[in-house]
Amino acid sequence: MDAVAEKKPITFNRWLPYWAVFQADVRQTLRSWVYRFWVLLSVLATAGYLLFRFGYHEVGIIQSASLHSSQLLRWIVLGSAAIICVLTAGSISSERGTMADSVLSRGISRYQYFMGKWHARLVTVLGTFLALGMLTLISALFLLHEDLSWDGSLVALLTVAALLAAVITCGVTVSAIANSTVLGIAVLWAVLCGGGFLLKFLPQRYPSPDRALQRLPYILQGHYDFNSLAEFVGWSIILSCVAALIGMVYFSRRDV
Repeated sequence: MDAVAEKKPITFNRWLPYWAVFQADVRQTLRSWVYRFWVLLSVLATAGYLLFRFGYHEVGIIQSASLHSSQLLRWIVLGSAAIICVLTAGSISSERGTMADSVLSRGISRYQYFMGKWHARLVTVLGTFLALGMLTLISALFLLHEDLSWDGSLVALLTVAALLAAVITCGVTVSAIANSTVLGIAVLWAVLCGGGFLLKFLPQRYPSPDRALQRLPYILQGHYDFNSLAEFVGWSIILSCVAALIGMVYFSRRDV
């Protein structure tokens, strides 16, 4: 008598659609000309600035390395914020025309779709910034090392990364709400500029992006208050989570 083969139960990986969206968006971002232009511009600007300051150092004009490194990080943040708006504000809105037919009709929930897009942009954009920032600070430590500290440089980089993470999350959220990429970029830029301007008027005991960037020279020297920086990073994480929750709930209820 032939043995009846046992039928193995079919198992489904519920996170497979999320992983597929995540991988596809990472590849799409890395191939984007906006992303490549941002990386190339950051590398050229950083190299030119450091060589320029190193030339001053070689001719005997000694200047504060922490001040110049903080200025470099500040300008990288401001310049990156403008390009990050373009990179993130179109993550979902640019695919709105084909989203319902090509993605959302194939067994993936809108929550997984949003999280896949959100996490992919966080990993690619924030990971690239951290890599460029580490190379910048390591170069500054060897070229302009007078008053820089290793732990202060790392803390300064993580502080700026927390701020950019909130910007990236707000960009993906606006992309899920706006009907077009151009509208999303305009709304996101208005929110960032308006929010940053209003936060400047808060009392000194409250963290704000402008105050965090102004304290970068002291942080790079190793003179920082860990509790205040942890509070700033904590508020940035809370803002990111709240913005992502708003975008996820709104995107799950709207028509595509």
